[in-house]
Amino acid sequence: MATLTIMDPVTRIEGHMKVEVNIEQNQIVDAHCTGTLFRGFETILQGREPWDAPVLTQRICGVCPISHGQASVLALDNAAGMQIPPAARIIRNLTLGSNFLQSHILHFYLLAALDYIKGPAVPPFAPAWEVDQREGTSEILDHLLGPAMTARRRAHEMGAVFGGKMPSAHTFIPGGFTSTPTRERIDQMMDHLVWLLDFIRDTYIPDVELLADVYADHFNIGEGCRNLMAYGVFRQSENPADKLLAPGFITNGGTMPNTGFTTADITESVTYSWYNDVTTDLSPDKGETEPVYPKGDAYSWLKAPRLFDSPFEVGPLARMWVNGDYRNGISIMDRHLARAYETLKIAEAMRGWLNQLSPGQSVYDGYTLPEAGSGIGMTEAPRGALGHWVRIDDRKISRYQVITPTCWNASPRDDQGIKGPMEQALVGTAVSDPQRPVEALRVIHAFDPCLSCAVHVLQPESEPVVVHAGVC
Repeated sequence: MATLTIMDPVTRIEGHMKVEVNIEQNQIVDAHCTGTLFRGFETILQGREPWDAPVLTQRICGVCPISHGQASVLALDNAAGMQIPPAARIIRNLTLGSNFLQSHILHFYLLAALDYIKGPAVPPFAPAWEVDQREGTSEILDHLLGPAMTARRRAHEMGAVFGGKMPSAHTFIPGGFTSTPTRERIDQMMDHLVWLLDFIRDTYIPDVELLADVYADHFNIGEGCRNLMAYGVFRQSENPADKLLAPGFITNGGTMPNTGFTTADITESVTYSWYNDVTTDLSPDKGETEPVYPKGDAYSWLKAPRLFDSPFEVGPLARMWVNGDYRNGISIMDRHLARAYETLKIAEAMRGWLNQLSPGQSVYDGYTLPEAGSGIGMTEAPRGALGHWVRIDDRKISRYQVITPTCWNASPRDDQGIKGPMEQALVGTAVSDPQRPVEALRVIHAFDPCLSCAVHVLQPESEPVVVHAGVC
């Protein structure tokens, strides 16, 4: 008889997630991934000033807010037919790149490594499951408790050099950027970057490679749908096609990437999502966000994005595979290694971008808000392909849709009943103990899921504390 194991909530991820797995003879035979929180940012934005979008959408997530800021301003630039100054493009890249670095380092050391290595017997590392955690990885724990914490802090500080603050920088605006290049800022960012490059080369990558050696069997776990897709990110010149990580897709684990897709080829299924069925199978530029709860066999607040009616995995492995930088395989360990190697590629590119900046370069030439128009902002978050779609009427937002990376990866079944990438990756995974399915957690954490719940609104029961400006 099958054992139903429910992990609710899945910990060490960003947001609220429940995963149910059916286990027969110590093997997962079925899986359901559930996003358990409705956010409704698309509804919040309707009727608001377009200028509000880059600020509000960064509140979707506290780990990757910069990606949402970037996607939002790209959509608004596109709606107005804008070309931003070269220095603004570079500084957007640098701030976004800083966010990639901190997120990737955070993921390995604080969100994923403890699936494999035993932490110290003190909170927050204890209590913990007694599971398969192998010898030979103690130096990873030493780095987790030491330089990895410093690395993540320095990556955040680096992003704040031009971003002003982290998380949720307010320097991303349609038409350019608000923070100007100065010698002090350029030198300050370079100081952080040189330190981080040493950490990535000498500590982070060797730690991931060590883990991959000790857990070499995990190259055979968590394959998934074998379809990989990327929108592309980090535009490097005035040519829109010139990106550090190019867009494209690969089907069935192939090696020849195809770039022949547009947003019209993307649809969102809601048959198994808590949304109105009349909104299913719409492209995001026509998408609607109409919650319906409860609803039949639906089990998630995530919609099910599909490209050419098929599920696609997104993220570092997809980006590196599409660009030919990493094609060892598709598995738990391949996802970790691709993420680490991508971190180095981005950091090295950032040094080149910094060297292109000079004090006094223009970062904003003005922005004319269209009376009406539509725009698309396609970029990448650390966790994968991110898209924002905006419609403007009477100079106000009349429609806004967001498809996040985790909607791709952790999506529920679609209209045809086809499982999402993470669900497919879980099926077939061997589990030593159905009551402590650490193997399932390793599959889930390798995708670095983000259920986007960094910010909540609370109603305090007591009187608020009012702080007046100028009073200490």
